[in-house]
Amino acid sequence: MEYNEPSYIQSNRLTLRHFSKRDVESFYAYRSTPEVAKFQSWENYQYSDAEQFVEKQVQNKPNQPGTWFQFAVALTDTNQLIGDCALHTLLDEPRIVEIGFTIASEHQGKGYGSEAVRALLTYVFKTLGKHKIIAFTDVRNDHSIALLERVGFRREGHLLQNYMSKGKWIDEYQYSLLHSEWSL
Repeated sequence: MEYNEPSYIQSNRLTLRHFSKRDVESFYAYRSTPEVAKFQSWENYQYSDAEQFVEKQVQNKPNQPGTWFQFAVALTDTNQLIGDCALHTLLDEPRIVEIGFTIASEHQGKGYGSEAVRALLTYVFKTLGKHKIIAFTDVRNDHSIALLERVGFRREGHLLQNYMSKGKWIDEYQYSLLHSEWSL
């Protein structure tokens, strides 16, 4: 099957690609799920939020210093959107990037999150040639913590009351992975 969206990397079961306008419905479906939003910065996600987000991402390109780029995570066989991975190229030091990830609840627990993040690591280190990847996660998010550690990230810090989310100050763990530590 062929699709029109630019692909950045493929793994065994997944394709990390550009978002397209036809992703809005699926994107909204998982972003508006309370279980998915529990440890994320958003709440009460609206369909118009999804439309605006996808519209912006259709125009974006990865690896632009100071910007976030969201990769659509799709099943390779069907091109069905099941999540997204974020890439934030730091403005002050573009050789370091921050990543994030979200997988629809019905696709969690099947290894897709780890597979998507590993594919993103390959793209960041092999294609973009970055020096370091960082990630932050809510200290209560056991699944995210386990995923980051499973794919090789090292916990570098515990940041107390590091950001305000949903009216509360949240502690975060900071993780990182150097290019020299990464293995395929």
